[in-house]
Amino acid sequence: MERLNNINPFAKRDEHSASSVITYKVLTVVSWLLSFITTIYYTYNSPTDGHYLGKTIWGQNYLHPSGFTQNQLITSLFWLFLFILQIGYVAHLFSSKVETVNAACAVGSHFIFNNLLHFAFVMLFVRSHFIWAEIILIINFFNLTALYFRHNTYPRFIHLPAVSGPLAWTFVAIYWNGAIAVPHQHSLVARIFANIFVWSILVYGLFFIVIYKDYTMGFNLSVLSASLGVAQFFDKTIALQWIFAFTIMSVLFLSTVVIAVPAWTGKGRQAPSDAERAPLLADN
Repeated sequence: MERLNNINPFAKRDEHSASSVITYKVLTVVSWLLSFITTIYYTYNSPTDGHYLGKTIWGQNYLHPSGFTQNQLITSLFWLFLFILQIGYVAHLFSSKVETVNAACAVGSHFIFNNLLHFAFVMLFVRSHFIWAEIILIINFFNLTALYFRHNTYPRFIHLPAVSGPLAWTFVAIYWNGAIAVPHQHSLVARIFANIFVWSILVYGLFFIVIYKDYTMGFNLSVLSASLGVAQFFDKTIALQWIFAFTIMSVLFLSTVVIAVPAWTGKGRQAPSDAERAPLLADN
């Protein structure tokens, strides 16, 4: 069992050897560049490999409107913000502090896998392979969920870009891509299901806010709910969806503020030395 843990890249470790740290540095930078460049490229360019249904990321979004269509501007800003924060996470791998490097390496395998899966998703999505793209999203959801429950107390500048941000997006993207993949997404049945499943965003967000005091998940999901609400408001296809989305955004945002303000001001925590770690798990 010990030997298996030694070769398992996803095994939980408190310390990392010099060689493994170098490996994490190289693979993290390469995989992040792959994810970033692919996302940026297909935001403005369609595939050129001859697939007649190929579109840009946002071309697909508006070519296949559904109850989970996203607003291009808001979601693009969300991803830009996330990519910038991920640069900060990568910088933690090059820190002079051993504990900081170990914390960054601890989530490294899952983060690298997330980058590779995000790359695969974008490549499939822009080429209209929505079923395969959905499978990739589901795999990544399990990957990031496992990461979250095993590593949810690391510093916020590791947790937000490497854990909660990608997890929140993947959860919403499963509905976004899934709605596109389902035939007859404009039917009455599809509209009813969209009106029902949109509330799972609220339930999912409140779970992390209430149980883990994780205001970063609340912030991420409130932004993505706002993107959904704006897109649905201008779409008019599903009359109730934008009302539901804005309601979800409001509840998540207010819940996030309730948790975030005590965490930022230092109230309700046992030790000031935990200021960097505690915002996600503020003590009562």
